[in-house]
Amino acid sequence: MTAYFHSVRLDRDKCKGCTNCIKHCPTEAIRVREGKARITEERCIDCGECIRVCPNHAKVASGDALEDIRRFTYPVALPAPSLYSQFPGRGIDRVLGGLVGLGFAAVFEVALAAEVVSWATGRFLAEYTGLRPLISSACPAVVSLIQVRFPALTEQVSPVEPPVNLAARLARLEAYEQGRSKEEVGVFFLSPCPAKITAARQAQAAGEAVLDGVVPVASVYAELRAAIKRADPLPPRAGRAGVGWGRSGGEGAALGEARVLRVDGIHHVIGVLEAIERGELEGFDFVEAQACPGGCVGGALMVQNPFVAGEALRNLLGQLPPAGLAEAELATLAERGQWRSRHKLEPRPVFRLAPDAETGLVKVRQVEETLATLPGLDCGACGSPTCRALAEDLVQGEAAETDCIFLLREKVRVLAEEVADLARKLPPPLAGPERSNNGE
Repeated sequence: MTAYFHSVRLDRDKCKGCTNCIKHCPTEAIRVREGKARITEERCIDCGECIRVCPNHAKVASGDALEDIRRFTYPVALPAPSLYSQFPGRGIDRVLGGLVGLGFAAVFEVALAAEVVSWATGRFLAEYTGLRPLISSACPAVVSLIQVRFPALTEQVSPVEPPVNLAARLARLEAYEQGRSKEEVGVFFLSPCPAKITAARQAQAAGEAVLDGVVPVASVYAELRAAIKRADPLPPRAGRAGVGWGRSGGEGAALGEARVLRVDGIHHVIGVLEAIERGELEGFDFVEAQACPGGCVGGALMVQNPFVAGEALRNLLGQLPPAGLAEAELATLAERGQWRSRHKLEPRPVFRLAPDAETGLVKVRQVEETLATLPGLDCGACGSPTCRALAEDLVQGEAAETDCIFLLREKVRVLAEEVADLARKLPPPLAGPERSNNGE
């Protein structure tokens, strides 16, 4: 099985085995065994749902630290459009200036690259003759979800690169054109979610170091908030079309006349992907799917309440021009940033019961037979998210029947009856007078 880097990690010391995480994981990647959660790496998509729901803060995201920018003499910050939503009442220019105050030598707005991606996607859709709808590639958690749970839909994922990738390439080019060497330049993305950390690290493992680091927004929030208060403003270059990507609906709005379906929240996304598989959504050209509720403003690594953040971003959009760049400039940047993905998206076949079809069919029958013996309540008390998941775990030898409290209760009942029955069958020397008088 291929090894994947994952930014979502378990802090075993904090885990209480409460089973909250197993009920919310969209790919059933978590089990609770021996009182502690276990994350199955092959199934994990780093969506951050477990981070969001864990009451003990036992799930954490492993990103880069702000101190890492000091490895470079010319560090460049890539702020996500959603970053601005974390500072209600502060203009975008103040947030950009605050990043310089933190020690970054320059800032390249991911929102500007988002405008470029919107332009490239619109042009691609105009010539696209394949299956519809096309699915956005912007949310890495959704892309991973498709690879893991909906492999047949990988062909329908847009081949246009996510904005952060274009932003990183364009930021490097700008720095080089200003006379900076490759060794001097370090490009760092400020991420609202763990999935984007994972995507960057996996790209590095594949040989393309698009980013030099990904810093969680939550980890720099306090320092950035302080820096904003004393910063000189830095005028933004992006308009509404790019900054709007920070919340659900922004990407679709930037596509103009295309028939776009917008969906946010990982479990709602699953429902839409299931409908696409059934061929029910061919009337749409494009699906903007975001794993976090409300879009990136609701990311698991953000600080502000997502509703407050969404309103803050909406207010900021009203202060911006429709777009930051003319169409000719967008076309030029699209080519310079290499807008089309160079890697074919491949499924991650992790939902296999066996390596070969014949053994797999036998195990499928065993799962169905085992499932019929389970209560079907999906309570999660066994440490598996559903009764079907427990049935699979039993067939795979990764769980015991007595993990199900209902089966355990039945076994205890039967055992108690057997003990009581044995108690009534004492040998004659130990029997009382009443039994002797009856000739027993």
